[in-house]
Amino acid sequence: MTLHDTARAALAGWTAPGADQERLRTSYVAHLDARPDGVRRACFPAHLTAGALVLSDDGDHVLLNLHRKARRWFHFGGHLEDGDATLQEGARREATEESGLPDLAVDAEPLHLSRHRVEFCDPRGPVDHLDVRFLARAAAGVEPVVSDESLDVRWWPVDALPTQDADMVEMIGLARDRARSADRAGPAC
Repeated sequence: MTLHDTARAALAGWTAPGADQERLRTSYVAHLDARPDGVRRACFPAHLTAGALVLSDDGDHVLLNLHRKARRWFHFGGHLEDGDATLQEGARREATEESGLPDLAVDAEPLHLSRHRVEFCDPRGPVDHLDVRFLARAAAGVEPVVSDESLDVRWWPVDALPTQDADMVEMIGLARDRARSADRAGPAC
């Protein structure tokens, strides 16, 4: 299967956590149905991207990066690459590259979707990123490393974030809910 196929299957099979997320999910699937190149950076004026929100092992902190170009605090993420077989793999690769944390546990199913305009991404003009975000968990005591794409990488208490962006706050809430549910369920047999 191609990345396009696995991305479409992941999104078509995902149960979105609300009406707004369901509208985005439906539009992402329609985008992939209309665009065989819909997961590629070359797809203009919109394409899928993948990212991961990294939570600490206790779920009380989130690892964010101060993005070099945007100069805002974000989760980790970016464009999909030829070596990515799935959206989850792309999210893991981006989070690992940008955080320096090698052993992230990334959930298999999406966490949150966000469609947003990026002005600096493409020389042809503004492009819409159809971001598919996953929950990643970091092991206790790990320390991030700042990459070339970031000005800073830092752990933040979830109740003292450097941004109150509604999209970020919603995603962190969903991540904490999922992490608590997984922690209550215990390890899979």
